[in-house]
Amino acid sequence: MALNFNKYATEGNTFMKAYAKELSLFDDYDQAGRILSTILHGLRSMISTEESLQLIAQLPMFLKAIYVNGWTLKAKEKIKNTDDFIAYLRVISGNTSLIDFYSDEIAEADVHSTFKMLRNYVSSGQMEDVIGQLPKQLKKLFYEYNLE
Repeated sequence: MALNFNKYATEGNTFMKAYAKELSLFDDYDQAGRILSTILHGLRSMISTEESLQLIAQLPMFLKAIYVNGWTLKAKEKIKNTDDFIAYLRVISGNTSLIDFYSDEIAEADVHSTFKMLRNYVSSGQMEDVIGQLPKQLKKLFYEYNLE
């Protein structure tokens, strides 16, 4: 099996350009990458290993790599609502949380934008399965979100 790493790089760069634009970060691909990684890692800590495997089966290689980077199998995080999730994202992001998740509103919008972009790769049935494992108060971030 021949691996075409240039193809993965091209797809990843195209995605990051669109993702940064979606987050209104324009050319700041480093910040966009940190946000994407943090949100995906926050998500994987809330859903079952089985659901994670089903999700990443549908992701392109570059997103799979981000999702599984540093992954260890452990108990799911006890996140009950949006505030808990945003606080957890800030813990994951560490020192950059003051830049990447500086307000709750921005963090919520970024989570929604991330799922909006993932919908380009993940079937609606799989997305519903993932969202179904989230706390009720958190599901709104993964559906329609209005900044107004």
